[in-house]
Amino acid sequence: MPQTVAAAAARVVPARLDPLADLRARPVPPARGWATAGGGRDHHVGSATVWQGTTAQLAGLYPFVGGSGSRVRGVPIGHDLFTHEPVGLHPGDWLKMGLISNTGLWVQAQPGVGKSAFAKRLGTGLVAMGWNLFVPADVKGEYSALIANLGGTVIKVGRGHDAINPLDPGPLGQVLAREPAGRRRDALRESIRARQSALLEGLLLLELDRQPTPTERNIVSRALDLAADADIDGQPTIPEVLRVLDQAPARLLDAARVEADVRRYFDLMRPVLSALDLLVEGPLRGLFDRRSTARLDPESPATSLDISALDEETDEVVAAAMLCSWAWGSGMIEARQAGAGRNILWVQDEAWRALRTGPGLVEKSDRMTRLNRHKGVASMYLTHSMDDLEALPTAEDRAKARGIASRCAVHVYGGLPATELGSLATTLSSREAELLASWQSAGTWVPGQRHPGRGLYLIKAGERAGLPVRMHLHRRELELYNTDAAFQHTGPAA
Repeated sequence: MPQTVAAAAARVVPARLDPLADLRARPVPPARGWATAGGGRDHHVGSATVWQGTTAQLAGLYPFVGGSGSRVRGVPIGHDLFTHEPVGLHPGDWLKMGLISNTGLWVQAQPGVGKSAFAKRLGTGLVAMGWNLFVPADVKGEYSALIANLGGTVIKVGRGHDAINPLDPGPLGQVLAREPAGRRRDALRESIRARQSALLEGLLLLELDRQPTPTERNIVSRALDLAADADIDGQPTIPEVLRVLDQAPARLLDAARVEADVRRYFDLMRPVLSALDLLVEGPLRGLFDRRSTARLDPESPATSLDISALDEETDEVVAAAMLCSWAWGSGMIEARQAGAGRNILWVQDEAWRALRTGPGLVEKSDRMTRLNRHKGVASMYLTHSMDDLEALPTAEDRAKARGIASRCAVHVYGGLPATELGSLATTLSSREAELLASWQSAGTWVPGQRHPGRGLYLIKAGERAGLPVRMHLHRRELELYNTDAAFQHTGPAA
């Protein structure tokens, strides 16, 4: 029988069971808590005490509801693949807590799986914690957008862009100008001179394709002193050093031990003079033969020397640009030691492209950029394969490069082929090796599939079990960390 509207309205609907009814009936405390003895507002919640024990000691509580995990220490990197707990990384804090013995980081993975994203995530987090992110030779310019977004300084080096005088002490010169006369000022001046000499030797090595002889090094060093003394602010350029060498003053003749015989002097120094001529008039003309048109600021939160304008140049040009950038940026390290800067994350991406161009460059670069815990610096090396090290010109260079890799306290690995696993700088368990090999490549030809190793990393520190981590990027990070921008606007495949 049809029900009228009135009958429907008069029908009594039984009350529904509310499981939270008792809770809703309770009085709600005010924002500052109840006004009772011992009551009131608390500005924080204290952390619980953490207890650890073996299954023998705590057998009655095993299996544990939650594992001990890694806990967050530093910049959030991602979540553990198996326990799903957050994993953090902070080289400075890890050092203070005794987890590592130095602040070196080695990042190795196939192209396209996220090496740069890892470096950028760590750099962004450290900047938020008061550090300085420094990329001394950004070959592809892929850090520029991030640096600018962090409010940092991007110096683009190349023809038509900024120029860098490699003999300019940079931030260290600013510290020297403020330092009163005394031993500390003398020490700073000698440090500047040592770095300038090391750089000139490295550039000569590139052009000579051999190590300068002791006599050549001695004469060039004295010419550098004379050029610095003649310069009003003590910042000579390479052409000014070349001019002093061409003038053959008595001080240089004495250093050459040629008894005032100018002809013997020029016979001795002709290869060096020709090499410096190439730096001024050869392929590098206009890049590093004049005064700097930009300045490094030690207080900037992030700095990048973008040399992507030289990416199409020869390896010799790129190597010289890298050496000059490293030498110029190393002044920030010394300035930080002198109290004019912050802790620094120094990122060296594709460094081996420069080091393979000449024998002995590994030692030269290591001398100029020797970064360690005593200087408040964390150095990060990024590479695709240990084969990059095998491409170095001499066995001595290869051994030194492998030494740099093995000395890093933290190793981060992405997807790697099985053939690469045996040559890594750290020892992997069979499970870790299987994990890395499973991340190396996609298993199907179906387009649009995510690379299986994208955003996956194994963080190793010492002989501890590695931390397998999955990194998830925020939408803004996807924009800033993108290294495939050149392919984003191409049309669909035919």
